[in-house]
Amino acid sequence: MGGSEMADRGTSEAARAATEALAEAGVRAVALAMVDNAGVTRVKCIPLRRLEEVTRLGVGLSYVFSVFLVDDQITSTPSLDGPSGDMRLIPDPEACVALDAQPGWAWAPVDQYDQDGNVWPACGRSFLRRMVDRLARLEIELRCAFEVEWFLGRREEPDPVPSHRGPGYSAVVLTPYSGFAVDLIDALEAEGLGVQQFHPEYSIGQFEVSVAHRDAVGAADENLLVRQTIRGVAARHGLDASFAPVVFPGAVGNGAHLHFSLWDADRGDLLVGGAGPLGMTEQAEAFVAGVLAELPALSAVICPSEVSYLRLQPHRWAGAFTCWGPENREAALRFITGMVGSRDAATNVELKSIDAAGNPYLVVGSVIAAGLAGMDQGLRLPPPITEDPAGLPEEERAAKGIERLPASLGEAVERMEESAVLREAMGDLLFDSFLATRRAEHEASRDRKEEDLVRAHRWRY
Repeated sequence: MGGSEMADRGTSEAARAATEALAEAGVRAVALAMVDNAGVTRVKCIPLRRLEEVTRLGVGLSYVFSVFLVDDQITSTPSLDGPSGDMRLIPDPEACVALDAQPGWAWAPVDQYDQDGNVWPACGRSFLRRMVDRLARLEIELRCAFEVEWFLGRREEPDPVPSHRGPGYSAVVLTPYSGFAVDLIDALEAEGLGVQQFHPEYSIGQFEVSVAHRDAVGAADENLLVRQTIRGVAARHGLDASFAPVVFPGAVGNGAHLHFSLWDADRGDLLVGGAGPLGMTEQAEAFVAGVLAELPALSAVICPSEVSYLRLQPHRWAGAFTCWGPENREAALRFITGMVGSRDAATNVELKSIDAAGNPYLVVGSVIAAGLAGMDQGLRLPPPITEDPAGLPEEERAAKGIERLPASLGEAVERMEESAVLREAMGDLLFDSFLATRRAEHEASRDRKEEDLVRAHRWRY
């Protein structure tokens, strides 16, 4: 992409139309949002009157945000080792949305460019677009959606006050927070996100919401918008929301499970109607097998925080083992058929290991990269697992090719460093800067007590 594409007539017209529509909705300011390699959502804000101009010219942000850490410390790579350099954040006017829970505000995802109008190589959203384009050359589209789990309570020190202590999924929990729930559902619906379900979850203070599936870039955008909307509704109720992988030591953590399916314009969902396992077509099986094969390396992307590995534990439905199976909630890849009568549209695969510390653009882009590698290699899936893999004898797991996913960020970094698939897909600058942030956070976390780690990450995501 070059500068001419950034300023083309279609983009200008979309920005003008967005400005007019947002003005009619009472919007006065726009939060431009990106996610850095630490998984932290960063924003720069502009008055609405500047949206058209900024869509052409962007707003500045230092290159070093590609090597920011979760605690706002800065690391470096050979290519990013000083204060010089400025990227431009270019909002996507077609994805700009008025925030229902924050009157006067709109939200827009951004792409990152350099000052010559070229895509900044460490831009996660642009990386995802490249992977979508690669898949499109095969005339296949990935459709997906994130489940979003979060902690709801009041922020106090040293530890927050949870909104509830269970029972999970219960009417007992829903009743005192029914006002919050209906306000959240209303806000998400007003923003066009298509709420599928909402419920109190299992862990302390935990809730979950699911929204409609989208194209890959739209689903990653949607993930950020859902989180921002939850924060806004929580604030209006005098509450705080945390999407940290673990909020209390020893408790079940917050996941961000990714549901995905593969679609061909003529054949429909490629996970059904084929001769492969559980009805997958040959292409779909190879894609899923590629994701399964790359999971140890993917762990650094989908579980990128030191506290991610306090969540990624056996017996917690977190997907801690490299296996797949029909409706198996302990498998990293759960195959979901849906109800009879809906399977042509409902069949999907759930990647359970992901948590919300993951940059959603890097998560989905890396999943596509792994799936494409599986298709290139013609991979096939091993037999499905229907039991809890943690309950199998170690020798049986080894015989079935079932591997425990990395148990620490340091181990995950080592596995990603070995991945030719992810390096080639990301490109050197994104790959190296991402790994630099993971290494630095791992080093900074050495010898820290579990409760100190949890407290340090609790309000960063």
